[in-house]
Amino acid sequence: MNQNLEQNIAILPPAMLGMLGGGQLGRFFVIAAHEMGYKVTVLDPDANSPAAKIADAHICAAFDDKAALLKLANTCAAITTEFENVPADSLSFLAETKPVRPSAYSVAIAQHRVSEKNFLKHAGLPVAPYAVVNEVEDLPADDSDIYPAILKVARFGYDGKGQARVKNQHEAQTAFMQFEREECVLEKMLKLDYEVSVVLARDVQGNVATFPTAENSHLNGILDVSIVPARGSDAISHQAQKLAILVAEKLAYTGVLGVEFFVCNGELLVNEMAPRPHNSGHYTMDACITNQFEQQVRVLTGLSLGSAKQHSPAVMVNILGDIWPEGDATEGIQPQPEWQHALNNPQLKMHLYGKNEARTGRKMGHYTVINVSRDEAIKQAMQVRSDLNIGG
Repeated sequence: MNQNLEQNIAILPPAMLGMLGGGQLGRFFVIAAHEMGYKVTVLDPDANSPAAKIADAHICAAFDDKAALLKLANTCAAITTEFENVPADSLSFLAETKPVRPSAYSVAIAQHRVSEKNFLKHAGLPVAPYAVVNEVEDLPADDSDIYPAILKVARFGYDGKGQARVKNQHEAQTAFMQFEREECVLEKMLKLDYEVSVVLARDVQGNVATFPTAENSHLNGILDVSIVPARGSDAISHQAQKLAILVAEKLAYTGVLGVEFFVCNGELLVNEMAPRPHNSGHYTMDACITNQFEQQVRVLTGLSLGSAKQHSPAVMVNILGDIWPEGDATEGIQPQPEWQHALNNPQLKMHLYGKNEARTGRKMGHYTVINVSRDEAIKQAMQVRSDLNIGG
């Protein structure tokens, strides 16, 4: 890429910014950009995508459509992405003429589990024991201490998809065949103390703003609850932030980055990274001076980073399509959960994503409870979670 494109010359409102992807992360980017005075063009193949509904322009095309990419490059001052599975070649094509943050290199590593694991290991970062599986013969024998393990497809796996828990070589072989012999990572299943994540923003000059460490719990492989600040030791929280910064530095990363960690026997292991705003960073929208989506706009446009300081303890809870009541839609309107359980709480901030159809396991929204007390925020958030029958 032309080095001049990476000079930190600020792009100011009302410039048009480009977004690859039209999901909820793209939608929140559009909102943040609009609040700052920018316009946004979204490229996404779904005519009803949440971000496209509120963008200034929507290019309804595939992410590898060269004509669509050329139109995006010709009409936007800078371009970013909301998810890691956009083709890296598309980012490289766009970067020939416009600033693209994060880079195709960063996204290519994060979107491929083998590349990601090897990168982390070679960078000297702590990771769980793993084996790369390209053929059935690559699966370790039963006497290997890697079992029990999780077999994960190398590409296009997220929110628990493309994963199988296996106790021995036979189960691993069966799962590998079910994954149609795609390249996989076999990762040792560890007994976890808990899980944490760190979201940060890093600009072209290498300046970093790190949000507080979140404590996370998952349900069926999907993030369920994030508590911030995390309840673990301060030492673990601080070390997680240091390791997340190291990941960004080793990647020469520019953009917003989410890094997930396992805590095992009081030690941190890097689980995976996301080259975009992260679900566990949604609390920043209501509990921090600058949220992760504004930071994404700031990095993309070459502005200085905003303060990542948290002003209130917060608990974020994901809302999945599982809680939508069954029944035929009346006049095209799908029956809704009993939102009064959430909206009657004065400490709760609701965020629904505007998706047309609720499905099991589909992220439809989230809410965040903020309070002067973390314990009280947890109590109220979990009460609403119970009232809405989340996880029930």
